[in-house]
Amino acid sequence: MWKYVKTLEYPVNIKKKDLKLAKYMLSQYGGANSELAAALRYLNQRFTMPDDKGKALLTDIGTEELAHVEIISTILYQLMKDATVEEIKQAGLAGHYAEHGKDIYPTDPNGTPFTVSYFSSVGDPVANLSEDMAAEEKARAVYENLINLTDDPDVLGPLLFLRQREIVHFTRFKELYDEYKKKGYK
Repeated sequence: MWKYVKTLEYPVNIKKKDLKLAKYMLSQYGGANSELAAALRYLNQRFTMPDDKGKALLTDIGTEELAHVEIISTILYQLMKDATVEEIKQAGLAGHYAEHGKDIYPTDPNGTPFTVSYFSSVGDPVANLSEDMAAEEKARAVYENLINLTDDPDVLGPLLFLRQREIVHFTRFKELYDEYKKKGYK
């Protein structure tokens, strides 16, 4: 179905730790509008698309979202690398540390664990694509908020790349949505 290439879709090489930013970045790892939520949403919805074009699009974007999970995981790891327990506490990540040590774990910045209740699949391709477009727009907005929270060029590069991919995904979903509406799919 697809081939895993053992390099990131966009290189991440963060030199300065920033635990407060890492905490905020959890939104794109395990939050409601995260890359993980998008990947699972699309990879589940693909099965009920009415044609191969829809199935292929959701498969392609869903697997790309998994690559984005990998980028976010790498960013989190590099932002927190070599952090002391005191730095973790100062950044408001003591609860995370208590539960998970220095492991990366899918939560939002408030420590709420990832849940599949963040997304839906209703068996209606037009409704699902409408949700998918909204998910891409929300993820784009979150990336823009994260971009506003840092001036580190090593972090900004991957965030700008990921934000742009949200725009591309929205456009692709909108094209399919318009086609399905025109064909009268429900």
